[in-house]
Amino acid sequence: MSPHLNLAHLSFRRTPARALLLSGAMSLGLLTLGGASAQTAAPKPGASSTATTQAASAIAIEVSAAVKGQIIGCPATLKLSLRAVCLYAPSGVASLRPLIAGKLSGRAGSWKTSGKASTLLVSQKAGGPLGAFVLLSALNDKESLVVVDAAQAKAGTAAAKPATPAGVTRGQPYVLGRDLAGVVNVTSQGGGNYRLTTEDGSVLAVTVGRKAAQTSNGTVELPLAPATDGTNLIFPLDGLRSLGCTVTPAGTNLTVACGAESIGLRPIVF
Repeated sequence: MSPHLNLAHLSFRRTPARALLLSGAMSLGLLTLGGASAQTAAPKPGASSTATTQAASAIAIEVSAAVKGQIIGCPATLKLSLRAVCLYAPSGVASLRPLIAGKLSGRAGSWKTSGKASTLLVSQKAGGPLGAFVLLSALNDKESLVVVDAAQAKAGTAAAKPATPAGVTRGQPYVLGRDLAGVVNVTSQGGGNYRLTTEDGSVLAVTVGRKAAQTSNGTVELPLAPATDGTNLIFPLDGLRSLGCTVTPAGTNLTVACGAESIGLRPIVF
């Protein structure tokens, strides 16, 4: 599955009226979020959260494509995990509910509504374990806040930071190769070698532990050497510019655009 996330370039000014609407939506969201957590078991001590994070990330891409929203910083009052994705959508909840349910057909339950907020529990695949919840909260009749977060994480519990792999530079931002799905295809070629390809045909061949990388136009030097945790490519965020991608801050998240495609993600800082 390689769904694309298209972000609408919308103005999201915090006028006093909108701030009040957002504050009210957050309060309602907390009530609904508590209900979602009550239906979902917390992970067992010591259990890996990798599958949960991957599922929530993939579902967030699908939901974002369906609502055509703009990534914003998640409100602190919701106490979400570090990997949560929050979107501002220029549509009312009545029109968004069927859009989201249709996009996630066969993997989602039914909407649970309380006041102006609704919650949907979602599996990454049909018949699979819960992967994420979608929180939909009305700002007004024509604007909504959409939140996607891991279902197994308790509200207010931060996602566990991965162990620091060998070769990474502490304090610098990296991204996992799998989190680039939708804008960059990452292929392992064995021996610590990876091939990164964008939808418009840009290619970057990299090797774990080496700053030197190959493009179709010759050799370039990455700002930091790529690393791996044994499974995933851990790529320096600034290195995406060597593929012609742009990185734009969006609150506590980032928007990564490569050609006509873009996704929202949160980098990892070890």
